[in-house]
Amino acid sequence: MRVEIMDTTLRDGEQTSGVSFSTSEKMAITRLLLHELHVPRIEVASARVSDGERSTVSRICAWAGRTGCLESIEILGFLDNGRSVSWVREVGAKVINLLAKGSEKHCRLQLRQSPAEHFAAIAEETERAVREGLEVNLYLEDWSNGMKHSADYVYALMDTVKDLPIKRFLLPDTLGILDPFDTLGYIGEMVRRYQALHFDFHAHNDYDLATANTLAAVRAGAKGVHCTVNGLGERAGNATLSSSVTALHDRLGATTGIDEGKINKVSHIVESFSGIQVPPNKPIIGESVFTQCAGVHADGDNKNNLYYNDLLPERFGREREYALGKTSGRANIRKNLEVLGIELSEEDILKVTERVIQLGDKKELVSQADLPFIVADVLKHSAIPSRIRVANYALSLSHGMRPTASVKLIIDDNEYQDSAAGDGQFDAFMRAVRNIYTKKLGRAFPTLSNYSVSIPPGGRTDALVQTTVTWNYEGSAIKTRGLDADQTEAAIRATVKMLNIIENKQERYGL
Repeated sequence: MRVEIMDTTLRDGEQTSGVSFSTSEKMAITRLLLHELHVPRIEVASARVSDGERSTVSRICAWAGRTGCLESIEILGFLDNGRSVSWVREVGAKVINLLAKGSEKHCRLQLRQSPAEHFAAIAEETERAVREGLEVNLYLEDWSNGMKHSADYVYALMDTVKDLPIKRFLLPDTLGILDPFDTLGYIGEMVRRYQALHFDFHAHNDYDLATANTLAAVRAGAKGVHCTVNGLGERAGNATLSSSVTALHDRLGATTGIDEGKINKVSHIVESFSGIQVPPNKPIIGESVFTQCAGVHADGDNKNNLYYNDLLPERFGREREYALGKTSGRANIRKNLEVLGIELSEEDILKVTERVIQLGDKKELVSQADLPFIVADVLKHSAIPSRIRVANYALSLSHGMRPTASVKLIIDDNEYQDSAAGDGQFDAFMRAVRNIYTKKLGRAFPTLSNYSVSIPPGGRTDALVQTTVTWNYEGSAIKTRGLDADQTEAAIRATVKMLNIIENKQERYGL
């Protein structure tokens, strides 16, 4: 079963609040849709909108003419005594989608015409367009409400226009009121009554049913469906191209000619142009939809792909990812280490897993880019015996006052506590620790010679921070690193590692 896709991102999709594509963006999207995705038809504009739109559409049509795909370009036109027809012809297009009224309510209250008057206007405009060399498709605006409340009107309209030189009849759920059961029944009735005609279905997503209604329409006999990239469109948007095409392929066994491998690429280019962000959990194209978070799922993937379905990420030019965080298990860690080319023993994987879970309690997501930092943080210092730890600390930062810190250290089961003020929270912490070492233990304390902060790729505000501190202790340099979601905490971790190095050095040489 072949289903014809018509993409209307550049026309209906541009009616999304706040979206206005530039000429260069429209040209780029046109090329992507036709030459990358291989969409057979695209609706690029409404006639008579503006001089700028006329110029843009002229450029699109000129390019399409040079590349042999002019018949794929469609423009919405109106019953306006030939003005739309002239506009479409002058910009160089070959296909006009005339907008008629598919419900009696719209006919009588918006146009203030009787059905007979409106039907006559449709016939007149169709004949005029054909005389001008245009191919005609006919929209029945508000068709879904027409079927619900004035089906006799819809059938009377169709009986009048079915023998006109109209190639396709486009049936919109203009206000997104249908559910799949309605769609199946209404499209089925249109197909049964007018078996020789080609019907397209045009879904809106007000009840989040656009994809489901699109499938129902095809199951009922519609030969074409309309979509937009990322579901752009007025109000709640239109049927999303990625979801609709994938569902048609998988659920109905249909063919569309769409190159699934380019869907993700096109989606994110349109996302950038439109400024409308794709939700991370948007099927097929969302950032996180091919990410396993639970450790049990990653483990299942290792055991005959127990948590896979037909939506393999490779179909869409993507890769499966395994999130790192508090729900991670060793299987998640192992998968990410494999991607990075890092081999660790089972014992070390367990240590890294425990650290990832600990960090995941502090931030929503630990990224794969964070992992090498975590591995280095855990393994580089794991061999150092932990003779000293911070039992607790309190940091205070107030406007107009110096930061203060209260610190309690435990060294070989002995507790030491002190407080200090400093030029920053970490400086106050260090002064309190220095007081413990110099005043209570009578020991020399290292001086800080270098301090640097780095953030793994991504630059998010919740990114992990790696603090690298170089200390000078009795003429020797000691470099330690700390990793945490909080910069001060990362620096404190680096400090504790340095103190343990010193303590173990003291013990080794009997100092």
